[in-house]
Amino acid sequence: MKFQMIHENYNVADLGKSLDFYGKALGLKECRRKTAEDGSFIIVYLKNEESDFELELTWLREMDRPYNLGDCEFHLAFRTDDYEAAHALHKEMGCICFENPAMGIYFIQDPDGYWLEIIPDRR
Repeated sequence: MKFQMIHENYNVADLGKSLDFYGKALGLKECRRKTAEDGSFIIVYLKNEESDFELELTWLREMDRPYNLGDCEFHLAFRTDDYEAAHALHKEMGCICFENPAMGIYFIQDPDGYWLEIIPDRR
């Protein structure tokens, strides 16, 4: 029996703001969308040309408070081929939330508080 990872879901408060963030910060683009007939939810799948893995963003109409992300101990990691340019972009965007120079990594935070790890290509 084999399993392939296909997506990870993040619930978001402002779908437009999140789509703008993921497009600018990580180059992710919408590849498909599901909208409830009654408008109660919208699910948008994002991906890039580097991988088949998708990020699923879910907007729920009835959510009236920020999502509780606990201690933000979970995250999604992205490897980049141009670490310096990525760091400069994310610094300009003001979304770097933690840096670990000793490990050569940093984290950015999306509009809902989710942490995303940025790793240089060390291959």
